[in-house]
Amino acid sequence: MSTGARFLHPPAVVPYARPSTRRRIAHPRFLRSTEIRSRVRRFRLPEVASVPYEPMNVEYLEEEFNGQGHGVTFEGIGDELVAKLRLENGGSAILMLPSGLITSYKSPMWHGGSIEILHSSVSESEENGGGGVVRGGVSVALALDCGDNRFDAVSWALHDVRGNPSDSIQVELRSRVSEGMVELKYLVTLEEDLLTSELTVSNNRETSLDLKGCILSHLTVSTPEATYAIGLEGSEFQRRPWPPLSSNSAIVPPDYGQGSGSGSGNANGLLGQTLKGILPGWGRSRSSQRESEDEESLGEETDNYKQLMEQMSRIYTNAPRNFTIIDRGRRNSVVVGRDGFDELYMFSPGSNHVYYGEYSYICVAQSAILKPILLQPQQVWTGSQHLHNPNLY
Repeated sequence: MSTGARFLHPPAVVPYARPSTRRRIAHPRFLRSTEIRSRVRRFRLPEVASVPYEPMNVEYLEEEFNGQGHGVTFEGIGDELVAKLRLENGGSAILMLPSGLITSYKSPMWHGGSIEILHSSVSESEENGGGGVVRGGVSVALALDCGDNRFDAVSWALHDVRGNPSDSIQVELRSRVSEGMVELKYLVTLEEDLLTSELTVSNNRETSLDLKGCILSHLTVSTPEATYAIGLEGSEFQRRPWPPLSSNSAIVPPDYGQGSGSGSGNANGLLGQTLKGILPGWGRSRSSQRESEDEESLGEETDNYKQLMEQMSRIYTNAPRNFTIIDRGRRNSVVVGRDGFDELYMFSPGSNHVYYGEYSYICVAQSAILKPILLQPQQVWTGSQHLHNPNLY
């Protein structure tokens, strides 16, 4: 198996047919950690996460975890550590360290097989000496303004592994910034038909801090032309030419930022401006940023069954906590839910690309971009995203 395939795809599994006795859920929910503490492994947290971590002891992790029956195995690939989560029902996820990028989430289906929910790709990078760089999946983008310092790069360390493959598995990552006074916790929880990403920020400083951030997900689709967002009618949105975040994990279509136009979502010029700040390589000067603020436009979603074939980039400010993405091409749907975040960011690259190709995806992000979250001294904030597969039965 190639290096790229190891990052993106877990090995094939035997279809699972045992009927579940668990209570069904009507919408995504977060599984409390007290429910899955059958096995715990703890690791020492480095003092300052803003300083690159020392290389992880892959051999120790493989010896400690692999074959222990908790549903998680570790594998070292180059400078990365890959954690593979697998449930008995065929559900699986792949998590990379120290980036915290989730590159794959496969959920079981009613017919006995499984389906990939996330969209990821491996490409060469000049900055990486021509080596492979993984983008897409589920990632966390943060911008912490601590007054005297600003942090927008986080390196995660493994802290806990909990659960068992018959029920649910949870991996806990930790990090620290601002000389250890701001603690970050990231929980990735794999359940029968649900993947939850939960971020907790603890401000142990004597002064407040502003938090801007998002949990950004690339959902794989056949083509945006066959994809619909259900449940957003009446939600107010804003097009943002300069969101203040960056994400090195985002997949950028090559035709973005070209052309001009206006309208309700297919303006290449406006969308190119929107990507500046959210996606890498789209920076601009402060003067042009101030000018572009006058170009911001507001609107209200009028379609409860919105087709995503046109290029669009929006932040919904009062969207429902749960909505559904339906892909007619793959005959699949995903219920996207959030807690803690007030905003929903949605991005479509449009349908001018090859079906089932590199740019066949829709981005959704649970975000705090337009309105930062203010954390007072000793205050703790938690936000999460849920990706629920309603097609198990």
